[in-house]
Amino acid sequence: MSIRPDMSPTNKSRCRQAETKRHDPLFVSSEVYRETGYGTNHPLAIPRIGTVLDLCDALKWFENAPYVESLVASKAELTRFHSPDYVAALQEADRDGKVSSQSRQRYKIGTMENPFFPGLFKRAATSVGGSILAAKLAADGRTVYHPSGGTHHSVANLARGFCYFNDVVFAILTFLDLGVERVLYLDLDAHHGDGVQVAFESEPRVLTVSVHEENRWPYTGAVDDRGGGFARNIPVPAGFNDSELAFVMDEAVFPMAARFGPEAVVVCCGADGLSGDPLSSMSLSNVALWDMVARIVELVAPAVVVGGGGYNPWTVARCWTGLWGRLAGFEIPNSLPSIARDVLSKLECDLIDDDDVDDAWVNTLADAFNDGPVRAEIEEVVRKALQVESHPVNYILANSNKRA
Repeated sequence: MSIRPDMSPTNKSRCRQAETKRHDPLFVSSEVYRETGYGTNHPLAIPRIGTVLDLCDALKWFENAPYVESLVASKAELTRFHSPDYVAALQEADRDGKVSSQSRQRYKIGTMENPFFPGLFKRAATSVGGSILAAKLAADGRTVYHPSGGTHHSVANLARGFCYFNDVVFAILTFLDLGVERVLYLDLDAHHGDGVQVAFESEPRVLTVSVHEENRWPYTGAVDDRGGGFARNIPVPAGFNDSELAFVMDEAVFPMAARFGPEAVVVCCGADGLSGDPLSSMSLSNVALWDMVARIVELVAPAVVVGGGGYNPWTVARCWTGLWGRLAGFEIPNSLPSIARDVLSKLECDLIDDDDVDDAWVNTLADAFNDGPVRAEIEEVVRKALQVESHPVNYILANSNKRA
């Protein structure tokens, strides 16, 4: 496959693929995400990936760990999962500059939840192309980071939850196409990874595990929801802290992974579970998320790590920039250089009052750990998630001799 990175001045410092060692991590994204999209009055009408790219440039984190420009998925690739009529409806809206009433009603595009905006089709197709490319690049045993991905809610013929195409599904399908026999999907977004679970709930080669806030949109992913048998859900209460995340991972997620014996992993690292996010009541620090993602990709290779939700532009940018630093082996600075602080100081968000912008969101990258007690309800949800039922997946989970 030919990789043709954008060689604009802002990208030249990133594109040094020739110097990459075979198993060094890679960062896949696109300049298309510098446009915020989603119009106005929408939770995602904020800068996210563009800020991450600017911060990584400011920290010189692309110089020895190259950036790869995403490809754009073709119609043939998109219809591998999404229905041809749905793909055609998005193309038609893109061509006409508007969404027909029929498409709005049938496919849920052009709504307040999933608005139409110029460049929508290319942006969504680029997310898919990036996840396909990430899985292909990861196939030799490396970790590939694609923070522009993580659109985990859409289904085959519907836009859902701000997601138009489900790029995560395509990363997993690509691994399966490459002959991987078992893929673990771990979703750490604050919202249940419903679209991915539905896509693979009866696929014995894929185990989906979602850790998400209970009683939060899309109101799915209860602890007893096993899908078609190949799903595990761990809904957690508001205020979910770092100690509780570590408990859930150590007592449930890592044992499940070890017994399943994945040959590849896809991780959705949404930043909406962090303290300060306006669409979640979880209380995680970014360092806790970095630690857990780093641990899982150390256990399982190849690995694709995608982004996901996140509606506070400061916490999103710091989380996803720092995650790249962790994955690529860079030292996380105690304080940011002035050029990076300038990037963060210019951010704005209608959902965050100016008085609520923490100084640390502008001056540092790493949060302080938010340790706390492990509540009884966390212990109970882990116990229920590990309960064995009469289903083939439980035989696999209980008897696999493979190691994660």
